[in-house]
Amino acid sequence: MNEHTIKAGGHEIFVAETGTGPAVVLLHDGGPGASGVPTYRANIDALAKQYRVIVPDLPGYGRSSKTIDQSDPFGSLADGVRGVLDALDIESATLVGNSYGGSAALRLALDTPRRVDNLVLMGPGGIGTTKSLPTKGLQHLLGYYPKPSREKLATFIRSYLVFDGSSISDSMIDERYRASLDPEVIANPPLRRPSGLKPLLRMDLTRDRRLRRLDVPTLVLWGTKDKVNRPSGGVALVRVMPNCDLVLFANTGHWVQWEQATRFNQLIADFVGGHRG
Repeated sequence: MNEHTIKAGGHEIFVAETGTGPAVVLLHDGGPGASGVPTYRANIDALAKQYRVIVPDLPGYGRSSKTIDQSDPFGSLADGVRGVLDALDIESATLVGNSYGGSAALRLALDTPRRVDNLVLMGPGGIGTTKSLPTKGLQHLLGYYPKPSREKLATFIRSYLVFDGSSISDSMIDERYRASLDPEVIANPPLRRPSGLKPLLRMDLTRDRRLRRLDVPTLVLWGTKDKVNRPSGGVALVRVMPNCDLVLFANTGHWVQWEQATRFNQLIADFVGGHRG
């Protein structure tokens, strides 16, 4: 796997890539200690058999720079990802995003649809967020800082991020916990409660009128037991987006790509292969 850091969208972004073929960009969630490769460790090798797989650490996470414009976080993340495409001389790509990464992918597609061949969104954030109170999982996530602890992280991941907590090893908890202790992140968490009405409205992507005109082929994947972002968001997207399919996974939480890795990998391969230009 080729690993390097590039300057993109005002950020320094760490990128890992492997494989050849059409570009598929995997965007991770926004939980404490999240980063690209660990989030998709059950998917990268399988997808790299057919595609050029690009896995960045989003701005604010991992080995990337730690600044995000909190007045427009989805836009800031989208700028960073678009900058990655520019730096790698990729005109357009398939974007695969989980949670916060799904929000970034959708925002990028809304802003510059010509840069996105296909969208795959797994439990994306920003879907109807102004219409209901945050879920318990999201409240737990947003309450992790300023006093992080391994116990809080283990509870979030095993009780809220996945349906079957036993699928998460202690070493995975330890890995994310160490990453969550970065002093820059503690001082400036990349995912936080919006301060003010304008940022809150910007973070509800279903309010964006462009969504109804976005005809990029889109596949929405959602676990029926997702405790972070409500599965009803999948139905909301299908109702609004003109070229959108939805797959719901029984007994699956917020991390579809982990708990349903085999089915996920095949769905992505088939979806991207079926929508090549």
